Amino acid sequence: MKKLLSLLLMLTFVFFSACSDDEESPTNSTPTDPLVGTWISTGNNVAPLLNTIFASVGGVDSIYAVFNANKSYTVKQVNKNRSVLNYAGTYTATKSNVGNIYTIKLDQTSPSVITSEGIYEINTNVTPNTMKYEVVQTSGTQFAPPTPAGGFGSTAGGTFGTTNIQNYVKK
Repeated sequence: MKKLLSLLLMLTFVFFSACSDDEESPTNSTPTDPLVGTWISTGNNVAPLLNTIFASVGGVDSIYAVFNANKSYTVKQVNKNRSVLNYAGTYTATKSNVGNIYTIKLDQTSPSVITSEGIYEINTNVTPNTMKYEVVQTSGTQFAPPTPAGGFGSTAGGTFGTTNIQNYVKK
């Protein structure tokens, strides 16, 4: 009887050990790109240069930028007169060797085909995340894009100062 009880206890222990939930499930080791998601810029976060460029419609009210994991993007620009401009295309982003600044190249396909280049930096230490973003159209213009070494405000060699810097909050 003692042997049977010992065997029963041992089988119970083996059964519960085999059913343990301590096993780790596989995890995705690829970190999520912090750029991927929806970003919103409104009010004083809108680059002052955009308000100058779009002065005929009262300036820019808000910008909604969506960067997708498949490297496509869409941007919805709502002007102060409530007119809307939609942009779409693909992008490539590369980590620079300057702090947490990335370079970005945007190949816009709609509403017209243009290329823009620039830099961005995401602050993941705050919730929601924030992004400083500066790009300029480089196709069909002589504007030099901002560089990580030049920092924010370096579009066209610093000609525009900080007026081309856009600030976003992640949704």
